[in-house]
Amino acid sequence: MIKLAFVLLIFVYSWFFQIQNQEWDILRSMLKDANNMAVHDASQELNEAERARGRLVIDPAEAYSTFRQTLQYNLGLDDGLSPLAGSRLQDQVKIVKFVIVDDSTGVTFPLLYEDSVYGITKYIQGPSVIAVIETQHPVLISRSKVQEAIIVPAVQEYRTDD
Repeated sequence: MIKLAFVLLIFVYSWFFQIQNQEWDILRSMLKDANNMAVHDASQELNEAERARGRLVIDPAEAYSTFRQTLQYNLGLDDGLSPLAGSRLQDQVKIVKFVIVDDSTGVTFPLLYEDSVYGITKYIQGPSVIAVIETQHPVLISRSKVQEAIIVPAVQEYRTDD
């Protein structure tokens, strides 16, 4: 009887561990999709005065505002990026990096963009928005080891038709 109870305990623990890993996969996929959409929308916020001068410059304030709004809409978040009722997320989403690389930064394209902290290495052909978001790892099983946050990078270039 004790063996059966032990086997059942191991089974239940393994089952919860597997559910927790599935939830991590689902949340990471949701965050990746939302971040991709948000950097895409942000990259469209061109400064029209600069564009009239022949320079592609992304308006930083508009781009950041659009980025946040797209994240909020696609992840079910409030103004503080905390989950609303009904959101799949359980913890606040943090924007840990938001960078614009465009004609205002004095770079020439193509450019090899590298960020070793977040594991981003990409040749960018033109003005781009780079963002990294994170949220806490879902916890179904309390363990002594704290799970690392889910960190999701995204890069979006402003597309020009050359």
